[in-house]
Amino acid sequence: MRKESRVMKQCGLMFKGLNIDRNSVLHKTKLLLKIYRPVVWSTSNRVFEVCESAEMYCSRTMEEALEYLANYAPDNEQERFSERVKSLFETQWLILLIDNTMNKIYEYPDNGQLYHEILSKQYLTVYKYTEFEMLELLGLERSTYYDKKKEALDLFAICLWGYTIPSMRGLLGIGEESLEIPDFFQIINDPTNSRL
Repeated sequence: MRKESRVMKQCGLMFKGLNIDRNSVLHKTKLLLKIYRPVVWSTSNRVFEVCESAEMYCSRTMEEALEYLANYAPDNEQERFSERVKSLFETQWLILLIDNTMNKIYEYPDNGQLYHEILSKQYLTVYKYTEFEMLELLGLERSTYYDKKKEALDLFAICLWGYTIPSMRGLLGIGEESLEIPDFFQIINDPTNSRL
């Protein structure tokens, strides 16, 4: 059995300090990272469709078309268009969460740039690199690469669930009298953390 690295020990302490259940958020983090590429691809297609829908109303400028949709279009057209725009904003929120978290990773003082590059190339860029390409690009041995990838995922989970999501609540209109944060993004408290 391999000895746990210093970074993994630090991550464990951070999870405990933030009262976050490590296993649950790691599972959710991996799911988010796996869907990121298809979501971004889908969003780019939907943005084009929404713009096309808005512009098709009387071949007007975007501003005039949006005004028409808001004030004069039949309710069913307004509702369909509104749902598509809402979906885009929700997707944009997800992308913003990931981007802000990646910025925190990059700034991490111990190998932050390496972790950023691993996560970027493995999950976020348009092109998904193979294991061989990753090893070549990063100049790492296979076992070291997998250790660093595991550390990067732990750190990403901490930054996302412990810092980025809580800090963005006010910016996203999420508060006492407004929209609730979706259940998926709720922080899962660690039941074994007796401190709280």
